Amino acid sequence: MNELSILADGRATPWFVGWGTLALINAGLAQGKNRSGLLWFLLSLVFGPFATLVLVLMPKARQTLF
Repeated sequence: MNELSILADGRATPWFVGWGTLALINAGLAQGKNRSGLLWFLLSLVFGPFATLVLVLMPKARQTLF
């Protein structure tokens, strides 16, 4: 058994690493669009690539009204 694996089944570990990396990337994308990075990080942990698609299609949020 691989001592670096988090789960008993070492084959599932790369899947979780990829999902977490995607969540971090989405948090950076969200901050670049003036949106909450923490909120999008958490949404990405649940929805994964679907959250990425929504985030990419959303327009940049305005910081002020004028």
